[in-house]
Amino acid sequence: MKDPVVVGIDEAIASLDDYDAILDARSPSEFADDRLPGALSTPVLDDAERARVGTIYAQQSSFAAKRIGAALVSRNIAGILETQLADRPREWRPLVYCWRGGNRSGSLATVMARVGWRTAVLEGGYRAFRRRVVADLAVLPDALRLHVIAGRTGSGKSLILQRLAALGAQVLDLEALANHRGSVLGLMPDAVQPSQKRFESLLWDALRRFDPARPVFVESESRRVGQCHVPDGLIARMRAADCSRIEMPVAQRAELLLREYRHFVEDRAALVERLERLAPMHGRRVVDGWCELAQAGRWAEFVTALLEAHYDPAYDKSMGKNYRGIDAARRIEAAGSDDAALDACARAIALAEDPALR
Repeated sequence: MKDPVVVGIDEAIASLDDYDAILDARSPSEFADDRLPGALSTPVLDDAERARVGTIYAQQSSFAAKRIGAALVSRNIAGILETQLADRPREWRPLVYCWRGGNRSGSLATVMARVGWRTAVLEGGYRAFRRRVVADLAVLPDALRLHVIAGRTGSGKSLILQRLAALGAQVLDLEALANHRGSVLGLMPDAVQPSQKRFESLLWDALRRFDPARPVFVESESRRVGQCHVPDGLIARMRAADCSRIEMPVAQRAELLLREYRHFVEDRAALVERLERLAPMHGRRVVDGWCELAQAGRWAEFVTALLEAHYDPAYDKSMGKNYRGIDAARRIEAAGSDDAALDACARAIALAEDPALR
């Protein structure tokens, strides 16, 4: 009978993409908070069961907790074998982990190895992975040549990043990773941002895949993207990077924003609730004026007023203070806000900055 193989974090990360599956034996809430890239949730104890075993451990004894926990784990592993793993072939090769690489992953991995699968267990579990992510995020940005896509709000920076990716460029889309558009109106309807740990793991997974010999295009974000904080090492490299600046007239930016934020046109109450957060900065009368324009459906006037009074001054001040390359940035004049104009901007940036795409 075979036993699972124990692998250290360096070995596991070096072959992370080679495993047929990565199985997270922790509880669903632990999995939701953060996990290894591509991991599947295969909990040997759910949240209620884990709490129950912990209570028994504290109030009775470790023996009682282990006895009851073992029965729960055994039943749950049987369910995993009969459902999620029922169709896995003999040559299947998984990596299993839990919080510390101990009892939960060990129990699941032992049964899987005895079945005949070539099973590995991550030594140190998620904690070892988390320490590695934190350490790597402090140094990975230094190996990359970042190129910042700048431009006032509504100039299509995120859309241009998407087009750069489609052209084959290396793109770091922080707003996509954070599930937020990076402003007071940036949270999408029904969207939930990842935890900070999850955001950092997604970021780590993106950074480790980039080719240092080619530029990595990233938007001129602030330190916070919604509730997610960009790590210090990365934001410092972004602020020191060369820039391309998209230039688009305010009327065209207003048109683009109305297309991209259509949900606020359809839910004016949600829009007003967000605008209220700007009252301490701009005053009651100004914000009431914006709300009246929105409630009246005077959308072009509303967006233009918001850009000129709030977004543009804030963006210009932030860029001038934080991004050293903005004054020398290469200007890209957008011929409009439609798809063809954004495609042209992306091609101009790609051809100028990434020789591999010429």
